[in-house]
Amino acid sequence: MSKLFDYTGDDAFCPGGSMYSNIKDSSLFLSLGRHVDVYFPPCRRSRISAPFIVSGDKFEQKKQVSIDVLPDECLFEIFRRLPEGQEKSACACVSKRWLMLLSSIQRDEICSTKSADLNPKETLISEVTDESFEGKKKGGDDVTPEAVDLEIESDGYLSRCLKGKKATDVRLAAIAVGTGGRGGLGKLSICGGNSRCRVTSLGLGAIAHGCPSLRVLSLWNLSSIADEGLIEIANGCHQLEKLDLCGCPTISDKALVAIAKNCHNLTALTIDSCPRIGNAGLQAVGQYCPNLKSISIKDCPLVGDQGVASLLSAVSDGLTKVKLHALNVTDVSLALIGHYGRAVTDLDLAGLQNVGERGFWVMGSGHGLQKLKSLSITSCQGITDTGLQAVVKGCPNLKQFCLRKCAFLSDNGLVSLAKVAGSLESLHLEECHHITQYGVLDALVNCRGKLKSLALVNCFGIKDCVVVLPLMTPCKSLSTLSIRNCPGFGNASLCMIGKLCPQLQRLDLSGSHRITDAGFLPLLESCEATLIKVNLSGCVNLTDNVVSALAKVHGGTLEQLNLDGCQKITDASMFAIADNCALLTDLDVSKSAITGCGIAALASAKQLNLQILSVSGCSLISNQSVPFFGKLGQTLLGLNLQHCNAISSSMVNLLVEQLWRCDILF
Repeated sequence: MSKLFDYTGDDAFCPGGSMYSNIKDSSLFLSLGRHVDVYFPPCRRSRISAPFIVSGDKFEQKKQVSIDVLPDECLFEIFRRLPEGQEKSACACVSKRWLMLLSSIQRDEICSTKSADLNPKETLISEVTDESFEGKKKGGDDVTPEAVDLEIESDGYLSRCLKGKKATDVRLAAIAVGTGGRGGLGKLSICGGNSRCRVTSLGLGAIAHGCPSLRVLSLWNLSSIADEGLIEIANGCHQLEKLDLCGCPTISDKALVAIAKNCHNLTALTIDSCPRIGNAGLQAVGQYCPNLKSISIKDCPLVGDQGVASLLSAVSDGLTKVKLHALNVTDVSLALIGHYGRAVTDLDLAGLQNVGERGFWVMGSGHGLQKLKSLSITSCQGITDTGLQAVVKGCPNLKQFCLRKCAFLSDNGLVSLAKVAGSLESLHLEECHHITQYGVLDALVNCRGKLKSLALVNCFGIKDCVVVLPLMTPCKSLSTLSIRNCPGFGNASLCMIGKLCPQLQRLDLSGSHRITDAGFLPLLESCEATLIKVNLSGCVNLTDNVVSALAKVHGGTLEQLNLDGCQKITDASMFAIADNCALLTDLDVSKSAITGCGIAALASAKQLNLQILSVSGCSLISNQSVPFFGKLGQTLLGLNLQHCNAISSSMVNLLVEQLWRCDILF
């Protein structure tokens, strides 16, 4: 070994001469860490992370910047004396360490100094992220102030939304520091959804320290946020008005209690898929949040009758919107809604499997829902004909009613609803398979002349049959009719509805495969009013005769026409539309049999004012039609050319350059 240290030659051990003036200087060897990479030959550039830099014929130890030698305590004392605004934002851009220190300073720790007023137009640097710091190290592009995505709400406060990999603690810290000089952040939305989301309670703590004026907070699909983060928000953001928690499995009653005790201005609360939130959190909200107006609870297994009862009884005078989905509540909760819901105007109930007919009967008999205007009930086995009649009786001012997946509702209940609900204006029935065309017709006759909108969706009980109608008073108030995806609905039913509803203005018959020209043409003849919006998508048996008649009779008022999937529609319909539909702005002829001649007819129309045109899947449209699309581009804002295989990409590129103000899908 001694011979080795005595070696001073310039042979195989170190070609080109010795690297050290004294190779026995063991301090250099002892200081080399296991992370050091020394490259050979010595002229090659060393890694930045190494504590030694190769310079000429010797190693030089890289000197640390003096400001980085200061401990966090000293930097903290410096930072808390900085004025709000540009100075803090500039310091936050120095390093991640400085940023996190700045964001950890609470309001009561800031030294009160009189700072000059800031120009509201000065640049805000609040987009400092962990990616940007790595970019600086690697020579990448820095995040510029122009890249900051801050929106100004109509209420006047700043709004920010972080999604996916952009949601990090560093970004939240940058937002907290950067918005401090402009009144602070008012609305924050964080959406995780995957394992790449790196928001923790530390990031929420930074928001709590730097954004005391936060009013709206939404946390979606964040499994990394625990109670501590929301407790920080509760302690620092006392002006919070709206809180939305969705898919936060680690947040419990502890955090919700803290929010309730510190945020007395809370007006809207949404809790969705939070398995650790239960009755205790709702009790605290009812006790400490007297201004609560909207409550939405979905898929929270720990929430039961006790929590709902405490909440409803405490805020009964101001609560206007109630939404209860997939909860383990019983008839008791519905009875309390019927008693304490004096101010409720919107009620949404879904998936309440433990609620029976008695619960809905008691809710309606409580006579507390006098102000209820909108009611939606989905997948509740307790809705029977008797329960429905009781509910409607207890809601004399009900205007909008939606029933979905009510398996025990029949024609008798529907007719009773129409007779009792004197103020009903809109009725939506979806997947109510025991409802038949007899019930629908009786409901139209007995609706007291106030029903304006009727929708039947996926109701398999609607079957086409010939019914001899006695002399009935038509429902002239109905202006909107939607019958979608009811496979049994055909020409006979359509003719009868046309006679009972002569004042239709909006018609949706999408998915009605059994309707033909023989059924639709009598409907057009029965219409005393003029149609404005017509949706015939999926009506595969309709032909050009229907479109021509529609254009001639109602072309002067028609604004939207959907013929998607009508395979028998050809260029003849396009000529009729071009000649008669001067007000048409939205036309969909996807998967039809039109060709370039039809597009040419639309382009040559003198009064046509199309803004949206869809020809997706029209295989007969080719490159020869592209110039006609260009002529339509004077008014066109949206053009769908997807699955038009006869049009080449080069022609589409030319069209994109020509129609620069039109969104083109290809």
